[in-house]
Amino acid sequence: MRFIKTVVAVSASLLYPLVSGFAQTKPALTVEKIMRDPAQWIGTSPSNVYWAENSKQVYFLWNPEKTRQDSLYVVDTGSKKINKVSKAIRLAMPSQGGTYNRLRTQRVYEKAGDVFLLDVKSGKNRQITSTADRESSPTFTADEQRVAYLKDGNLFTWNISNGQVKQLTDFRRGRKPVDPTQTRDKQELFLREQQLDLLQIVKKREEDRKNQQLAQRELTRNRPKEIYTEDKTVDNITLNPDERFITYRLTTRPANSKIAQVPNFVTASGYTEDIPTRTKVGAMQATYEMGVYDVKADTTYLVSFRGLTGIQEKPAFQKEGQKPTTEADKAAADAARRVMMFGPYYSTDGKQGVLVIRSADNKDRWIASFDPATRTVKTLDRQRDEAWVNGFGPGIIGWMPDNKRIYFTSEESGYAHLYTLDIASGKKAALTSGKYEVLNVQMSKDQKHWYLTTNQVHPGEQHFYRLPLNGGKAEQITRMTGAHEVTMSPDEKTLAVRYSYSNKPWELFLIDNKPGAKPVQITNSLTEEFKAYPWREPEVITYKAEDGADVHARLYKPANGVSNGPAVIFVHGAGYLQNAHKWWSTYFREYMFHNLLVDKGYTVLDIDYRGSAGYGRDWRTGIYRHMGGKDLSDHVDGAKLLAEKYNVDPKRIGIYGGSYGGFITLMAMFTQPDVFAAGAALRSVTDWSHYNHGYTANILNEPQADSLAYTRSSPIYFAEGLKGALLMCHGMVDTNVHFQDIVRLSQRLIELGKDNWELAVYPVEDHGFVEPSSWTDEYKRILKLFETNLQKK
Repeated sequence: MRFIKTVVAVSASLLYPLVSGFAQTKPALTVEKIMRDPAQWIGTSPSNVYWAENSKQVYFLWNPEKTRQDSLYVVDTGSKKINKVSKAIRLAMPSQGGTYNRLRTQRVYEKAGDVFLLDVKSGKNRQITSTADRESSPTFTADEQRVAYLKDGNLFTWNISNGQVKQLTDFRRGRKPVDPTQTRDKQELFLREQQLDLLQIVKKREEDRKNQQLAQRELTRNRPKEIYTEDKTVDNITLNPDERFITYRLTTRPANSKIAQVPNFVTASGYTEDIPTRTKVGAMQATYEMGVYDVKADTTYLVSFRGLTGIQEKPAFQKEGQKPTTEADKAAADAARRVMMFGPYYSTDGKQGVLVIRSADNKDRWIASFDPATRTVKTLDRQRDEAWVNGFGPGIIGWMPDNKRIYFTSEESGYAHLYTLDIASGKKAALTSGKYEVLNVQMSKDQKHWYLTTNQVHPGEQHFYRLPLNGGKAEQITRMTGAHEVTMSPDEKTLAVRYSYSNKPWELFLIDNKPGAKPVQITNSLTEEFKAYPWREPEVITYKAEDGADVHARLYKPANGVSNGPAVIFVHGAGYLQNAHKWWSTYFREYMFHNLLVDKGYTVLDIDYRGSAGYGRDWRTGIYRHMGGKDLSDHVDGAKLLAEKYNVDPKRIGIYGGSYGGFITLMAMFTQPDVFAAGAALRSVTDWSHYNHGYTANILNEPQADSLAYTRSSPIYFAEGLKGALLMCHGMVDTNVHFQDIVRLSQRLIELGKDNWELAVYPVEDHGFVEPSSWTDEYKRILKLFETNLQKK
């Protein structure tokens, strides 16, 4: 192989002491410094890690040369030397992913819209398709004699031995053309029969037409049935193991749902251009059906889910004080809820299949057996949550080696754990248990073990374990405090690990796949300038909330804290996220800003409030039907902790955050004005009825069905409570939380006569800022807000 450049790897002992060790003269932090392009002054961590098929090289994206884009690098696991991969070699390499055959001797994958077959041992590639159209989702058929793939929304197979291509489905948009001979209109039938009786030429031509149709059918009798889907789209096309049945999902999207437009003012054209974004919560959503194409019978069926356990059960909030009175109400009460289905997932022996089904209101997730011959769906497991079932899509699911049991994860115990379930007996067994979360699951190649990533040691740590297949004592393989993102070699002997600690950005390590193995650091990504500052290790603490719950938080304290000093509370964003942990945060700019604040004498608290990830089901759903309830009171309790335990002046506490953090900041400034003296609300949700459906409807239901939840959760209803100094910052091309949100709140504040607020707008920024100049301007304003209102004059 030909490479461009060689970089020598460094040992773990060289890099990290430089990060946490104190230089003789500590460099001064400024907003201008820490908000620069992170690739230029911090360095770029390795990402997108994957192994070569021979288990001897690890590939990853990296940018030690500080160019505009990351490049592909490879490290040899023997010599530990890093090489930059040349463009020619990179273009010729197989793509990641794809599907292996059972012996893992072959892999099929898609690259640039074509399908390839790789011989794993020799590395020889065979191109299956080469067309202008895209072929995708390649898999092996059950007998492994052919490769199945999708093209133009239809399923095809390619024979490995002779190269024959066969089309298995023929889905067509629109309605099936009407055959005039099949009309049911009596008047039309009378006229047609009259023509055939009176006019011989009409009768003869009609006979010729029928004979031509029969001849054409004979010529095309091995072609798939034409399946017309009208205005529905088709996906999730799955061939069953004996290839008699093909299942598919039909999606009907509402025709008249209004899409919010975001105006883009700074454009190349010089004109304002609208960006179409999304609907708002409560708008009509897509509906789903599952079809079965019986190839042998040349016919199609729809699958009914009315037999699922609890399919008609309404959410508890809808039952409160409601009894059906009219016939329409009774019919609605008896109606089955809408569902979305995933799968089928067939056993290796091809004898059984299961589906994962989620209700549209996300209160239920079913795992059900499925027989395509009878179209029978039978409930095997039902996870019900009156708030919402965690996650989207099918989640983790697969078959055990005995082809009798399935494995899956569930929050049944209150935490995400791994289970097996016997299809015949219904017996369910928990393979893991305890007050921790199973985050990732992988079965070993010999099918004797699981490899798991969990936060068992501490909610703020993530480690890699090996567990016997049927449960038992788990062996902890990784040991460094922090988080480990593990990619296992194909031979399962070595781990490529992206590791980080709270004050140490991600680096690549190699570790032997056994407990107690010593990690070897491969990359050294940080600049000398970044390493020159002694970045703090925030203390991860817990404190009691008003309801007795334990709240986890990061605490930054000044080295020589003065009595009655100022403090700032940071509120991380949501979407189910954790930040009071012991690894390098995605909020690294905020982390650096907190170091700057501490240098100026502030104490900083960063809280994993109710709704944060990593702490189980009850913590996750603690915000159900009331955002700005317990999540906000956790911050109020944090402010009390600062005053009572950490010598903070209770009159000089500020709060800030973005997205959900901006929302909490607004709720804090509007409803707890005597607790927080100043707040910076960034890209904030101000009214949840204007946010998206998928996220919001889970937590607050739909506004037309649960208006109380939206009213008590939306800051715009509480703006009259503002007393302290408020800064609001928002990108004008935010396609997530629309700029309209902050405009509406600004008008509300104007009408209320409030004058202790200001709005900074960023014309070229989306939800996540990109330009260093925007980050700098925003955080200079935040710092000025706190310095002006929290520091003693």
